[in-house]
Amino acid sequence: VQLQASGGGLVQAGGSLRLSCAASERTFSIYNMGWFRQPPGKEREFVAAISGSGGSIYYADSVKGRFTISRDNVKKTVYLQMNSLNPEDTAVYHCAATIRPLRSGDVFSPSIYPYWGQGTQVTVSS
Repeated sequence: VQLQASGGGLVQAGGSLRLSCAASERTFSIYNMGWFRQPPGKEREFVAAISGSGGSIYYADSVKGRFTISRDNVKKTVYLQMNSLNPEDTAVYHCAATIRPLRSGDVFSPSIYPYWGQGTQVTVSS
């Protein structure tokens, strides 16, 4: 599956952005999807994940209550609504896909996602 992320940009602290990740695969609903981010000079970190049906959702503690992951299987797209952004959210955001079932024990691990999009830059100014 090929993934194309978009929607990044420059926003002031307290603002909002919505990221999108469009998939090429017709059977998009079989893929569990994740969002990761890589801040400048840091390792890639988990942000959120959603199962193929949308019935299971996971968030990193740092974004709970501010970010919302969702998906539209007809449009073959997963979204990340980001509210109350702060400068610590500045990063390149990547979407990722896996057919492996999501489990709370390893949903945050990049290694379980074999498919990755190219990333979109999010910059939050103070």
